[in-house]
Amino acid sequence: MDKLLERSNKSLQAVQYRFERSVIGKINWEWRMNGIIGARGTGKTTLLLQKLQQLRKAGHDVLYVRLDDLYFADHGIYEVADSFRKNGGEYLYLDEVHKYPGWSRELKNIYDSLPELKLVFSGSSIIELTKHDADLSRRALLYELPGLSLREYLLMADIAPLPAYSLADVFRDHVEIATGIVREIPVLKYFSAYLKCGFYPYFLEPDRDYLMTLEQIILTVMETDLRVIENFDIAQSRKILTLLKVIAASVPFKPNIAKISQKTELHRQTVLLYLQYLEKSRMIKLVNQPEKHISRLQKPDKLFLDNPNLFYALNPEMVNIGNLRESFALNQLSANHEVFLHEKADFLVDNQFTIEIGGKNKDNRQVRDFVSSYVFPDDIEIGHHNRIPLWLLGFLY
Repeated sequence: MDKLLERSNKSLQAVQYRFERSVIGKINWEWRMNGIIGARGTGKTTLLLQKLQQLRKAGHDVLYVRLDDLYFADHGIYEVADSFRKNGGEYLYLDEVHKYPGWSRELKNIYDSLPELKLVFSGSSIIELTKHDADLSRRALLYELPGLSLREYLLMADIAPLPAYSLADVFRDHVEIATGIVREIPVLKYFSAYLKCGFYPYFLEPDRDYLMTLEQIILTVMETDLRVIENFDIAQSRKILTLLKVIAASVPFKPNIAKISQKTELHRQTVLLYLQYLEKSRMIKLVNQPEKHISRLQKPDKLFLDNPNLFYALNPEMVNIGNLRESFALNQLSANHEVFLHEKADFLVDNQFTIEIGGKNKDNRQVRDFVSSYVFPDDIEIGHHNRIPLWLLGFLY
């Protein structure tokens, strides 16, 4: 236990508190068990350590533990939690829990047997965290940490501390909001930088090759995270990676499952299963018409890469600008809204708002017959009426 406390203190001393993600205020930290999920590299560890810093400064007894620590080769999670609590411990935060076999069952036992202890767990594999073998649904509250929005990127990079706006604010006051932002910064310049290397906080490390790091994350998902799929064959990971590269170079991708099955030499149902798990790992987004619900047995109407940075990591020489724009819009809108495909436009948001994405010359002819319709053109600083700058969707959180 002394070794764990020492390592915990070192981790808490090392983390910087220069920036706080907006999701930190949405989490019920006083609930007895919380889970933080999110794509690899989005900053979950930093979030945990920042919160523990706050708690320790307020006089609480805290412990941060990584479950990939060699200490757990011959010690259990429950053993650590019980010892920590007996010595006055209050807040136990467990990181990389998916590295510990049977983690969910032990967390269940901690919740049931140590009611005085506040527990938060996190890990790098969303697939593992949502595939637990014991029922935590009645005990743990799960929160997702998304990648950085454009606004958070600007704040974290010390470019400009700007507020977030609701989608209703953007629809109603976009001219005033955009005018104020453009006065402060050359927003289109930073928007271009964000689309390439701004969704993950790796840009804060000047010695790190951002896109190479992202390539490594993609390979880890392909070769490690997908192993939880029954009958997964590691030899197929490269073929799935090829599929991702095809999506990156295509217009919004309408999947032909039969052709994908033929190219990858996988059964149709296996292809559909892989797509489901690629979405869970936040590599892609599967989007359907509003009346259709995606299941294992159905093909999605369209596939998108999860976020714009993936285009530059997967296929930088063949980035389709239309696909890039739509993926950015889908990613930012999906953080707090329900997004479907629209029969005539690009997206239907919250079953109410019709959204069309395009270049700077995109007009409203395609959506003018729909109530509550908006066009989001790229490469403009300020819009008018229902034409709103695309970059402004990066200020929703």
